[in-house]
Amino acid sequence: MDETEWPVIESETEYETGWYDGGYDLVEQPDGTEKRYYWAELPDAVVIVARTDDEVIFVEQYRPSIRETHLELPAGIVEDGESYTEAARRELEEETGLCPSSLAVLQTYSVATGVLRHDRAIVYAEGLEPGQRDRDTNEFLEVRPVAVEEALTVAREQPANDASISGLLLADADGLLYTAGRTS
Repeated sequence: MDETEWPVIESETEYETGWYDGGYDLVEQPDGTEKRYYWAELPDAVVIVARTDDEVIFVEQYRPSIRETHLELPAGIVEDGESYTEAARRELEEETGLCPSSLAVLQTYSVATGVLRHDRAIVYAEGLEPGQRDRDTNEFLEVRPVAVEEALTVAREQPANDASISGLLLADADGLLYTAGRTS
């Protein structure tokens, strides 16, 4: 048997919510045994590294699922028919009231592949101009600009989240986060 594709004997969606679906696949493993692998399926999402000359735009919001307030990069779901950059433009303006003149996808990747069916894109945004803030009815968040030089340190402070750290590390790796002459 080809180990890159395990035969699916049964696939069952056990529940559907407004946010995600969950279920399992009963698969035949390479040794011939069968096992259920549980999954949750979420829509694609974007995380936006929005930068001015000297700041990275964060938002502070309470996350009921983990009962914590986080300082994080703006983010949101990709709606049907949207590209990652279109979703990033919409989400950034909705959450922060800022419109970028330039957007670029830094990376797309699968998240928590042991349990999730969920893809994410990190999008870099610059040339920010005032726009129209229009938060969703469940978005109670505040815009918190952070100095570029402190952005990664701030993102790593507890409580920290994967999306903000990943986004800032990718922007830094691509030379977009810090200015020339950085020594640390």
